[in-house]
Amino acid sequence: MKRVWLAITALLLLPAYAHAAPVRIGSKQFTESVILGEMARLAARQAGVQAVHQRELGGTAILWSALQHGDIDAYPEYTGTLTHELLKNVPPDADIPTLRAALKPLGIGITDSLGFNDTYAIGMRADRAAQLGIRSLSGLAAHPELRFGFSNEFMARSDGWPGLRQRYALPQKQVRGLDHALSYRALASSAVDAIDLYSTDAEIPYYHLRTLDDDRHYFPHYDAVYLYRLDLQQRAPVFVEVLNKLAGRIDADAMRQMNAMVKLHGEKETVVAADFLGVQADGDGAGLWTRLWQRTVEHLRLVLISLIAAVLLAIPLGVFAARAKRLGQLVMALSGVLQTIPSLAMFVFMIPFFGIGTWPAIAALFLYSLLPIVRNTYTGLVGIPPDLRESAAALGLPRGVRLRQVELPMATRSILAGIKTAAVINVGTATLGALIGAGGYGQPIVTGIRLDDTGLILEGAIPAACMALVVQGLFEGVERWLTPRGMRLEARQ
Repeated sequence: MKRVWLAITALLLLPAYAHAAPVRIGSKQFTESVILGEMARLAARQAGVQAVHQRELGGTAILWSALQHGDIDAYPEYTGTLTHELLKNVPPDADIPTLRAALKPLGIGITDSLGFNDTYAIGMRADRAAQLGIRSLSGLAAHPELRFGFSNEFMARSDGWPGLRQRYALPQKQVRGLDHALSYRALASSAVDAIDLYSTDAEIPYYHLRTLDDDRHYFPHYDAVYLYRLDLQQRAPVFVEVLNKLAGRIDADAMRQMNAMVKLHGEKETVVAADFLGVQADGDGAGLWTRLWQRTVEHLRLVLISLIAAVLLAIPLGVFAARAKRLGQLVMALSGVLQTIPSLAMFVFMIPFFGIGTWPAIAALFLYSLLPIVRNTYTGLVGIPPDLRESAAALGLPRGVRLRQVELPMATRSILAGIKTAAVINVGTATLGALIGAGGYGQPIVTGIRLDDTGLILEGAIPAACMALVVQGLFEGVERWLTPRGMRLEARQ
């Protein structure tokens, strides 16, 4: 009977817990998306809805996956991205009612247009375009020597460079991928001749760029909208109303001006969004030392949990590899393969299993930590002189006792060196966790790159470097402390 009452109580409290959970808003890794994310959060706050904004979670694929899996509840998107990148069975010129019908079976809703079309475009420096007489995209075909620098996402999208090259028969071979925030600087310094733009980018007038006419009408409309999970209509209906009320309120000039206030004048996204809505900004007000402490705690959590888990698995794997020669080589090979996977790819691969945030970052760092520890455990054990092994066996010590009391202590220095290597690598690699919402020192680095703010970049880079040095020093101290005095004297000689 008691269990029945507990079950009934849980069912009664479940709606309350669901209501208490904040709505989670995501944004992509560019200024406009962050502003729109803040706008949704502030509008929700004014309506009495608790909401949190998880900023700069990477590109379209990460946000779309997070929305589908329920890791976030809403995020700003563009209709052209839906028709050309995310939904495969809709016409390229589909209107919002058509998109709404296509999204409904996926459990996703869409607002009407926010009021502006932020389409892709290709831009050149005005003086360079005038020198070559280029006014439209068709004009690029006559200049195969031109160097293009496109955002990494644009390079791979079906509505990006592959289709653009085919539509206009562009012969250029010097095409490289760049971070969108850095591409403007590359263009200004003449490192490249043309880049992809968003039509509401504040940098277009600032860098005196010419937007080339899309004379063959390649780029679709990219009307800004909010996507949201349809279950919000039951969990947080007021928030859905808030998003729908933002539709039609933002024109292209207003969005361009807001982007300029952040990118060119150094205003915070929260302040800019609040000014547009006519509400009071609620910035965190955290000073440098408060932010540094918060990021340090987040970064240490990523490094320590992943490292401890790796040690618990990698040392036994190293022992196994040292004793089982053939299977041991397989273990070493598999550990090596994990190390060859690019860091960012590893983080993204973990999202389907763990969502976004801390745990996919920890899982990726754990896998990266295995090879140094497995390899050094193996090396330390196989490097023990055979006569010492024979002496231990001659004393009649069981195999497990020999391992614990003779072999592992003698391999301690090598094992610790592997753990130290893994720890130092983790400190640096953990900065990428910011791209999937894990926080840490990577957060100011990512924001600083987006805003071209060297101070913010250093706010993350310097503490990360210091932490790596501290970690290395601590392990070297532990290594000296655990190494017998006689062995230390031998090492010095």
